[in-house]
Amino acid sequence: MTKVSPSMLSADFSRLGEELVRVEKAGADWAHLDVMDGMFVPNITFGAPVIKAMRKYSDIPFDAHLMIQDPARYIDDFAAAGCDSITVHCEATGDIHNAMARIERRGLKVGISLNPETPMDDILPFLEDADIALVMTVHPGFGGQSFIEDCVPKISAIREWANRNNPSLEISVDGGINTTTGKTCVSAGASVLVAGSSLFRLDDMGPTISEWKAFGPNRG
Repeated sequence: MTKVSPSMLSADFSRLGEELVRVEKAGADWAHLDVMDGMFVPNITFGAPVIKAMRKYSDIPFDAHLMIQDPARYIDDFAAAGCDSITVHCEATGDIHNAMARIERRGLKVGISLNPETPMDDILPFLEDADIALVMTVHPGFGGQSFIEDCVPKISAIREWANRNNPSLEISVDGGINTTTGKTCVSAGASVLVAGSSLFRLDDMGPTISEWKAFGPNRG
């Protein structure tokens, strides 16, 4: 089944603990945590202390998406805060292979992400050591953007690569995900759907999450 990972960027920040419980009760597989430093992207969200405070409200896997420069500096902090997987960007400054190795040494799932304008070739050197490939289908930094259709071929290309070289690789898609775009991404080979506003605007996100899970990822 397709995994669904609601993005806490669209939650009510004044009651993150309650929102996290709502996500878990709705049947989400992961909680997606967007960490922004105001340098890699033009916005600032939250860091390891907030994630640590959230951790006590739920046992749902925390999938931290680090949109920050030189992420290797902070891997230990986010691991200690209770993250289960950490994704870094191939476009970030610093030694990205080192960052990924640090994540692995902490016993967490290792993720690597690429932005919409980034060519597929830029992520290839990192995929063999990754558990998750995160394809951004909006420009990172802000929620509520429209899905960029031109990114879909990257999902298919990564799926084809994974089938040959790393079959267990999860392919996650983040940005503008709703029922229609989510189905498109799953058909292209995605196995994880990250969604923010399209889920959090619902009083009950459970039925939508159940519908998305039933899409069934295309791993062929």
